[in-house]
Amino acid sequence: MDDERPDVLLTGLLFYDLVLTGLGKPPTAGEEIWTKGMGCGPGGIANLAVAAARFGLSTSLATVFGDDFYGEHCRDVLCDQEGVDLSLSRTADDWPTPVTVSVAYGHDRALLTHGQEPPYSQDALMGDPPEARTALVHLEAEPREWLAKAAANGTQIYADVGWDPTQEWSTGLLEQLALCHAFLPNEAEAMAYTRTDSAVAALGTLSELVPVAVVTRGGEGAVAVDQITGEYAEVEALDTDVLDATGAGDVFGASFVAASLGGWPLAERLRFAVLAAGLSVRHHGGALAAPGWYGVDRWWRSLTDPGLRQAYGFLADRIPANVGPPVRHAPVTPPAPLMPIGPRASERPH
Repeated sequence: MDDERPDVLLTGLLFYDLVLTGLGKPPTAGEEIWTKGMGCGPGGIANLAVAAARFGLSTSLATVFGDDFYGEHCRDVLCDQEGVDLSLSRTADDWPTPVTVSVAYGHDRALLTHGQEPPYSQDALMGDPPEARTALVHLEAEPREWLAKAAANGTQIYADVGWDPTQEWSTGLLEQLALCHAFLPNEAEAMAYTRTDSAVAALGTLSELVPVAVVTRGGEGAVAVDQITGEYAEVEALDTDVLDATGAGDVFGASFVAASLGGWPLAERLRFAVLAAGLSVRHHGGALAAPGWYGVDRWWRSLTDPGLRQAYGFLADRIPANVGPPVRHAPVTPPAPLMPIGPRASERPH
C-alpha cells in the first residue's frame, strides 16, 4: 500500500481502431458488404493500458499521439475516461495517428492500417524509465535500450511477442528473456520460436529461459509454469460467442499481471486471464472491450453453471467491494442488419 511506483509501465504504438463486425464472409474485389455492427476507439498499446487500468492498476503509458482528430480522441479516452497516466507521452505535430480498420468474421479478422513511423522511438519516450512494479512489453527483433534499464531498476518485465512477418522466427529474440520475469506468447509463436510441435513442448523450453512461462491457445485455453513457486497449470477457454477477437491477447496479459500483483496461485491467475479475454471478445474493438472488475463481477453474479461456479469460486474472495462504474464499450451500431435506403448518389440516374 505504501508503494508509490506505477503498477504497470507501457510503451508502444497507438492506433485509432475502426472495427466492422457481422460479416458472413470476407469481402472480395468490387463487392460491397453491409455489416451488422461497428465500433471505434483506441487500439494497439492502448489495449494493454485500458485493460490494466480497468482492474484498478495505476498505469503509465509512453506513446505518440498525432495532432489530428484521431489522436485527440484517443488521448481524451485514455486520460479523461480511463485514468491512464500520459505524462510520458507526446503529441507530434504534422504526424497522422495510425488508423486501423478491422474486418471481423468468424473467430478471426483482417486488418487494414494506414500509418507512418512515429517521430519518437520507445527509447526516446522512456529515456531513463521510472521505477515501476511491472512493465508489459512486446519484444522485437532489435532490443530496446529502455528494457534493460527498467529491469535493472527492479521493474518486473512481462513480455509478449508479435507475429514475425519474415517467418524466420529468430531464436536470438529469446535472448531478451534474460531480462524478463514472465513471457506470454500464443501457441503458434511459442512453437515457432522454440522449434517445437506442441504448446506443452514449447512451454517446457521457455520455462528454462524465464521464471514464469505462459502459452495461450485461443479457444483451447492456456498452459503455464511458474518456476518460482513450482506450479504448473492448464485451463480451458470459456465457451462464448465471439463478436471480435481484436486485443484478446492483450486483455489476457494485463489480467495475468493484475492477478500476479495480487499474489494469486498460478491456476487462479491463468483462469482469471482466460476469463477476462473471453469476456472481451463479446464486444467490439480491443481497448474498450476490456471487462475490468465491473465486467468480471457482472459475469460472476449472473453465473449459474455449477461447474464454472466451482472452477471460478475463488472470485468470491477476489472481486473487490467497489468494482467501479460500468465500463464504456466502443460505440456500436444497432444489432439489426443494416440495409441501404436507396442508391448511392453516384449510382442515381442523371
